[in-house]
Amino acid sequence: MRTEALFDLSHTITADYLRGFGYPWEAIPGICDLVRRIGKTLDPEEYRHVSDSVWVHKTASLFSSAILTGPVIIGPRTHVYHCAVVRNGVIVGADCSIGSNVEIKNSILFDGAEVAHFNYIGDSIIGACAHFGAGSVVSNVKVDRSNIVIHENQGIETGSWKLGALVGDHVEIGCNTVLNPGTIVGRNTFIYPCMSVRGTIPSDSILKTGGVLVDRI
Repeated sequence: MRTEALFDLSHTITADYLRGFGYPWEAIPGICDLVRRIGKTLDPEEYRHVSDSVWVHKTASLFSSAILTGPVIIGPRTHVYHCAVVRNGVIVGADCSIGSNVEIKNSILFDGAEVAHFNYIGDSIIGACAHFGAGSVVSNVKVDRSNIVIHENQGIETGSWKLGALVGDHVEIGCNTVLNPGTIVGRNTFIYPCMSVRGTIPSDSILKTGGVLVDRI
């Protein structure tokens, strides 16, 4: 569950910030302020300051129907497609894909992350080259609005009622799967389609239909 166990920090401009936290969910409340701080340091030869607190790399491509509501940073060679909404504290790394009708809020996406289409990502950190299949979403609030507890061996209180998922590098999330609040998915893990996932899923594993967990060989 530790930050550097889930993520290769060489694949994000937020590395120095994230190293300051033992657990990655502790970093999420400060993302909006972080975007503004980093944005002010970006090279204007490389990034367009398109509005107050929105920075887009000159090699990124944005469809005209995409909506960016700051603070937001979009990295090099990233594509933001039709009707995507990126808002309220988001850092998207290099070579990412934000597909049609995707909404991302208060989250960090590492380099190479792909959020294909019809997805919601909120209050989350998504690792390098992680991929969300069509319709897969992150739930970031419990039904009763109570504070979210991280579950592995024993519960860890986060002190927050709004927290999405921590998804490690090279994770594959199948179509129409829901990651419930406080879910952690370890590196190199595959999750089958149409699943409701909660708790901590170990690295290098496959979560199959019915909750069957096997090692990824």
